[in-house]
Amino acid sequence: MKNQIIEEVYKLKERLFEINDFIYENPELGNCEFKAVDTLTSFLEENGFLIEVGTVGIPTAFKATFDSNVTGPKISLLCEYDALPGIGHGCGHNMIGTMSAGAAVALSKILKKIGGTIVVFGTPAEETNGAKVKMAEEGCFDNIDVAMILHPGELTYKSGTSLAMEAIQFDFYGKASHAAGAPEKGINALDAVLLTFNGINALRQHVTSDVRIHGIISDGGKAANIVPDKATAQFYVRAAKKKTLEEVVQKVNNVAKGAALMTGAKLELSNYELSYDDMNTNETLSEAFSENLKFAGIQDINEPDTNIGSIDMGNVSHVVPAIHPTLGIGNSNLVGHTKEMADFTITDSAHEALLKGTSALALTGYDVITDKYLLKIIKEEFKKSKY
Repeated sequence: MKNQIIEEVYKLKERLFEINDFIYENPELGNCEFKAVDTLTSFLEENGFLIEVGTVGIPTAFKATFDSNVTGPKISLLCEYDALPGIGHGCGHNMIGTMSAGAAVALSKILKKIGGTIVVFGTPAEETNGAKVKMAEEGCFDNIDVAMILHPGELTYKSGTSLAMEAIQFDFYGKASHAAGAPEKGINALDAVLLTFNGINALRQHVTSDVRIHGIISDGGKAANIVPDKATAQFYVRAAKKKTLEEVVQKVNNVAKGAALMTGAKLELSNYELSYDDMNTNETLSEAFSENLKFAGIQDINEPDTNIGSIDMGNVSHVVPAIHPTLGIGNSNLVGHTKEMADFTITDSAHEALLKGTSALALTGYDVITDKYLLKIIKEEFKKSKY
């Protein structure tokens, strides 16, 4: 049966290359990925999937379902397809969307024989305001048994961790005045921002080594001879675990509150992007995927990458057993978020990796559906990971 699944993937190869390359050639920023959504959903609909576009109120999110009408597990494959400004698909999201959709279609060809349901979620704006956060919060994954996504990169890595992240904005409001003629009548909002930066720099000595705090001044005033009556700072605060993040965020917020007290400015706290949870990899599911990757023809699989950022798949992984491995596409010198990475996703080497990655996703879905013991262990591990 597994060989048949791989055969189904390779029957689709020309169409998969076409989809992958089309999305590369038509890069769209987050929440504007209309061409990518139309391309992916058309492919899925042609192959018998029921399509819903506009999931959780996001115009470029979608849900595509193929039900065998035989009771069994629900397998979820996630698509990403947003590009980076000025670079295009430097994170390889054209490959991510194509592999998940291709795996779903290949697996659907035998689904009536084994039972179960395949659900493909289109998840826009991973690079900015990741839709997976809202989808996880609003219950999209509540009845799903496992969720999988595969990310291209320079080498192949097992699914690992990611940093929990909160995007905090500090808006300080002061009082404008002539900076030379009547400085005593002003309240300097920019001073509050600078004090916030200094306070956070002092805080760095007293946080664990996994914590990352980095920010910018997005508004520092309008002219040097006017006391700034408004100034804004934006920070990303990251930590290995959500609990640690919550503690550090409280300290960072207190620094900003202290800066407001020192200057007399008023402070408004907000989040300028959605917050991401840490990635909670299900090791049982991850090992099953690695074995299927070997079966599909990729033998060199590295332990999880330690060079990590933050991903909205983390939020999904706290709701349902999930993996987020990386697939090497044939160039060990590639660096993510570059034009070179984007251009390499349409090479023959990347195309071949795409077929193998697509096969491994479909094969792992097959294992979860047909191996009741495997699914039992996956769920038991997930339950323990929550405590």
